[in-house]
Amino acid sequence: VQLQASGGGLVHPGGSLRLSCAASGGTFRSYHMAWFRQAPGKEREFVAVLNYRSGNSYYADSVKGRFTISRDSAKNTMLLQMNNLEREDTARYYCGATKTAWGTVRDSRQYNYWGQGTLVTVSS
Repeated sequence: VQLQASGGGLVHPGGSLRLSCAASGGTFRSYHMAWFRQAPGKEREFVAVLNYRSGNSYYADSVKGRFTISRDSAKNTMLLQMNNLEREDTARYYCGATKTAWGTVRDSRQYNYWGQGTLVTVSS
C-alpha cells in the first residue's frame, strides 16, 4: 500500500494551494489520515488529521482557520486546502496513515505509512 502526495508549488503570501494524497494498492478507510510538514533544518511537525470513524478533524494552532483537511473515500484520496498561506508555511508536506489511538495522532512516530512529500514554497 502506497501514498502519493502532490499539489505543492510556489505561491505568494496570502495565496492558496490544495494538496492531494492518493492511496494505491489498498484502502485507508480504517486509518486516521494526516498531514505533517518539515522545513529545512527542522523536525517534522503535525499539521492536521482526520478521524476515519467520526470524520472529526484536528489542526495545529499555526494553521487553524486557514487549512482544511478532507477526504474523498470514493477516490481513496485525502486533501489539504491551504488558504492565506504565510512564509512560515514553507516546507515539504507529507501525508501519513495510522491506526494509533486518537490521543497520539500528533506523534509522527505512530504512522505506519508515508507519502514521499510535496514541496510548498511561500515567497514573494
